Amino acid sequence: MFIREKFPPSGTHKWEEANKMNDLKQEIKQLIIDSLGLEDLTPADIGDEEALFGDSGLGLDSVDALELGLAVQKHFGFQLDGESQELRDSFANVSTLAAFVQKQRG
Repeated sequence: MFIREKFPPSGTHKWEEANKMNDLKQEIKQLIIDSLGLEDLTPADIGDEEALFGDSGLGLDSVDALELGLAVQKHFGFQLDGESQELRDSFANVSTLAAFVQKQRG
């Protein structure tokens, strides 16, 4: 019994990481809604893998990209390099943006 209390069950760390990532995705969805004035949407309306830009998915445009980039910088407290292809790829959908934010946090 003592050993079980001292060491968490196998897989607990993975579950906690997945839970943190899900929380981060929800936070990003709410940030998208708030920063772009999409009051008619809820976080549940935005799929994790749904394209943020272009004709499919949310259909955001270049002005939205600038506004979202500024919101991400302000909310998460780091600078973005707008010329980076990695950065552009990171804004493809909520999942890629969450992975990017998590990487920037260290």
